[in-house]
Amino acid sequence: MTSELVIDVKENEISIALVEDKSLVEYQSEPRSASFSVGNIYIAKVKKTMPGLNASFVDVGYERDAFLHYLDLGNQYSSFEKYLKQIQSDRKKDFPFDKAQKLPELKKDGSIANVLKKNDEVLVQIVKEPISTKGPRLTGELSFAGRFLVLMPFHDKVSVSTKIKKGEERSRLKQIIQSVKPRNVGVIVRTVAEGCDGEELKTELQVLLKRWEETLSKVQNIQKRPALVYEETSRAVALLRDLFNPTYSAIYVNDENVYNEVKDYITLIAPAKANIVKLYEGKVPIFDNFGITKQLKSGFGKTVNYKHGAYLIIEHTEAMHVVDVNSGNRTKAENGQEQNALEVNLGAADELARQLRLRDMGGIIIVDFIDMHLAEDRQLLYERMCKNMQQDRARHNILPLSKFGLMQITRQRVRPAMDINVEEVCPTCFGKGTIKSSILFTDQLERKIDYLVNKVGEKRFTLHVHPYVAAYINQGFISIKRKWQFKYGFGLQVVASQKLAFLQYEFYDRNKQFIDMKEECDN
Repeated sequence: MTSELVIDVKENEISIALVEDKSLVEYQSEPRSASFSVGNIYIAKVKKTMPGLNASFVDVGYERDAFLHYLDLGNQYSSFEKYLKQIQSDRKKDFPFDKAQKLPELKKDGSIANVLKKNDEVLVQIVKEPISTKGPRLTGELSFAGRFLVLMPFHDKVSVSTKIKKGEERSRLKQIIQSVKPRNVGVIVRTVAEGCDGEELKTELQVLLKRWEETLSKVQNIQKRPALVYEETSRAVALLRDLFNPTYSAIYVNDENVYNEVKDYITLIAPAKANIVKLYEGKVPIFDNFGITKQLKSGFGKTVNYKHGAYLIIEHTEAMHVVDVNSGNRTKAENGQEQNALEVNLGAADELARQLRLRDMGGIIIVDFIDMHLAEDRQLLYERMCKNMQQDRARHNILPLSKFGLMQITRQRVRPAMDINVEEVCPTCFGKGTIKSSILFTDQLERKIDYLVNKVGEKRFTLHVHPYVAAYINQGFISIKRKWQFKYGFGLQVVASQKLAFLQYEFYDRNKQFIDMKEECDN
C-alpha cells in the first residue's frame, strides 16, 4: 500500500488529505488562526469548582470555560503546583527542573474542593477540542509528543509501547532511555521507535526537553493570564509525526513556507525520505489535480454510495452517530437473500471504516446493518469490521451485532466530526428562486434525448411536457420535434401533459414505463 499526503494551504485555512492507494482515507481542515488544538498548554485560572461533579471550570481564553475533572489533575499535581509557585516567585532566577522537589502523589479518592479554589493558577493541556456547546477538556498531566518518544514531566518511569512484543528490544529501548534521561521526567517509547539506534532517541529526547524548558520560561515571564505557553506543532507536521511511515511515496504542498517546514521535519526524522516532499506549482488547484475534490464531494453528505448501488445513510446527533445500511437497487445474488445481505453488509463495513477515519467521527456510532439469519454470517461481518478498523489510529471498541442487527462502536473523540457541505447553490437560479430564460430548456431536453438514444440505447420512447412547451416544440414546418426525429430517429414522440409544471418533463419507454432521466443525467 502506498500513501500520499496532499497539503492544500490557503490564506485562511489549511487542509490535509491522506490518500492510500488513490483512495481518500483521512481529511483534516482548520482555520490557520485556530489556537485551540489538542496538545496546547495554557497557564489558566480556575473560574469555579463544582464539588458535585468533583471538577472545576477553568478559563483558558475560550468563550466557554474548559472542563477539568479531579482525576484529570494527574498524580503529580502537587509537585507541579509547588514548582509553578517557585518559578513565579522570582522571574529573574533560574530554577532547574531536574532539582525540583517531588511531592507525594495526589489521592485518587480526593475532592476537587480540597485542591483547587477560585482564581488559582493551573498549568493545563488540552486533550479534547471544543465540541458543539462544550468547552475544551483539560488535563494537568502534561506530555510532549515526538515521533519516537513522549516526554512526561515529574514522572520518573520509562515505559515501552505494548505493541513492541520482543522482550530483548523492549529491554534495549528502556536501557537506552534510562541512561540519557534526566531526573524528574518520565518517557514513553512509541511503537515506531522499534529498531532505532540510541543517537536518534537521544536527539529527540533533547528536543522534547527543550520544548519543556521553553514552556517553563514562558510561564515564568508571561504577565497576562490565561495565556498560551506551548503551541502544538502545525497540523501538517503533527499529522506527519503520527502517520509517517516508509510507504509514503510523496508529500505534496502548494505553499513554499509550509513546504520548507515539512521538508525540515522529514529531514530531521528520516533524512533518506526528504526527497519525497515536493512543492506543487501547477495552475489547477492541488486537490482537483489529485482527484481529492471529487472524493470529498462523494464521501461526505447524508447519503454515501458504495459498490453495486448500495448506500449508507449517516445522521449526526448530539449524543451519537447513526448509520443505516441500504441495498438500494442492487441486483440480488444468485444464492438468495441471505447471501445478498451478507455482500451488502461486508461492503458497508469496508466503506464505514473509511468514513469513520475520513469524517473523524467519535463517540458512539450505531450501525443498522441488513438483517442476517445465520450466526456465521454475523460473525464474519464482525471480524471484517474489526480488521478494517485496525488501520484507525483512534482508540475504538466494537461490539458484535445485537439480536436487532445493530452494531455498536465507540471511537475516541478529540475534535468535532469533520462535516463538509456537499450541497451547492442552484446553478440556474443561484438560490434566488428565479431562473434564466426558459428558451434554453429545449437544449437541456435534447441532451437528455441524446443520452437516452446513444448511451442507454432506447430507440422508442415518449417525452411528456407541459402543453405550452409541447406547442413550442411542434410549431413550424420544420419544427424542433422534426429536427430531433431526423437526428435521433422517428421513435421519438412528444406528448402534452397538463399535470406537469411549466419546465417539468417525463420520459416513458415503449411499454409506457417511466424512465428516470434526472438521476442519470442531472447529477
